Amino acid sequence: MKRLFDILMIVLTAPVWIPLLLILGGGVRLGMGRPVFFVQERPGLNGRPFRLIKFRTMRDGLGSDAERLTRMGRFLRAASLDELPELLNVLKGEMSLVGPRPLLMRYLPRYTPEQMRRHEARPGITGWAQVNGRNAITWEQKFEYDVWYVDNRSFWLDMKILCLTAWRVLTRQGISAEGEATMGEFRGGEKF
Repeated sequence: MKRLFDILMIVLTAPVWIPLLLILGGGVRLGMGRPVFFVQERPGLNGRPFRLIKFRTMRDGLGSDAERLTRMGRFLRAASLDELPELLNVLKGEMSLVGPRPLLMRYLPRYTPEQMRRHEARPGITGWAQVNGRNAITWEQKFEYDVWYVDNRSFWLDMKILCLTAWRVLTRQGISAEGEATMGEFRGGEKF
């Protein structure tokens, strides 16, 4: 049912998100050049890798994420519009609208067995951790929220998360951790 809901929502909202995808893609192309998309391998359901698609928000080169983040990139992230191309990942069945956010492949060996349970659900564009602090919470809290979602997922919880996500995006809450462009590196070894 969850997969059917994802496809139905994407198809019904296509008249809104497809033109927006084209307009923003053109803006990224004009503002930063090529490539327009940032594509990176991420762990999906059961830790299987897939290629996540986002709008590019940073310049290539050396320096911290904060230094490489462009003006347009800052806007895209603040409005969560950099995530819009992930709808293509949802259509392909690699992601869901709601689920634990897909993190980096290099984090997999750093998870405790309990933290690894976040991969028992298909990763999402938004999730329980995103509506409860996003990047402004600790890694430990993020994993607790992700595992709680895996254990309690339901249609109504997904609807609640989607509504709360809209509110968080409008109020721009939890976009980044203090002193970071997004969130610091997960080093593992945290108590769960």
